[in-house]
Amino acid sequence: MSREGAQSLVAPKFDSGLDIRFLKNPMGFEYGRGVFGPEPEYRALDAIRASLRDPKCAGPDPVYAIAMDVGREQDRAELQRRMLLFGIVIYAAGRLGEEPVRSQGHVHAVAPHCGWSTPEIFEIWEGRAVIYAQQNSGDHPGVCLAIDAAPGERVVMPPGWAHFVVNADPDSELVFGAWCDREYGFDYTQMRAHHGLAWYPVIDTTGEIRWLANPAYTASTIETRAAREYPELGLTAGAIYQVCRTDPEAVQWVSDPARLKSLWPTFQP
Repeated sequence: MSREGAQSLVAPKFDSGLDIRFLKNPMGFEYGRGVFGPEPEYRALDAIRASLRDPKCAGPDPVYAIAMDVGREQDRAELQRRMLLFGIVIYAAGRLGEEPVRSQGHVHAVAPHCGWSTPEIFEIWEGRAVIYAQQNSGDHPGVCLAIDAAPGERVVMPPGWAHFVVNADPDSELVFGAWCDREYGFDYTQMRAHHGLAWYPVIDTTGEIRWLANPAYTASTIETRAAREYPELGLTAGAIYQVCRTDPEAVQWVSDPARLKSLWPTFQP
């Protein structure tokens, strides 16, 4: 995508291995030589209001821009063959009322080609993220986690877990990439029935995030964790796009989760 005269940029300090420029005011992407990607999709504030603690709040609009199916031209055919899809996202700076800028929360729908709700690998490129995850999307949320992630850190979302991504710094944009299944889909059914997921993030007077329970769910607790490594998944070190280029089997479980079917029942992000 090219935007003539665009001057306002977010420059990720983390090297993703992809030549992409991230634009703000307005948000968008510019792809460098040899990199393919679509026009961005924009998520309007009105589209996520029902999931927020205060659906009538003010905030940046659009909330974020996303492009799904991004990569190097020379990798395109192999990614299609492996049913892998790379996505990039930029979140606006600011707040959604008392909440930080965030997505609305979802579970991955079952992918037709493999019959699984597929996992996802997030990698933070710029800014500070909190990735919220809950084990179940129904009335009883089970394990609830808030995972802090800085540039270069990764978070793996296992099959069937509900989740959303938070821009934890209202003064700056958040940029990240993610490996997904090529037949990805989002299931919002339980999130919408409960007016959000089981915990809402709010920014306190010190600028830090605290968590308030959503009364539409049964009582649960939330644990805050730092991002970690994933040796049990065979996920090797390095930028996740580059990992796939050099060792595609290290991420093949994203589109073929049955490879790790004995691990997923006890796995936590």
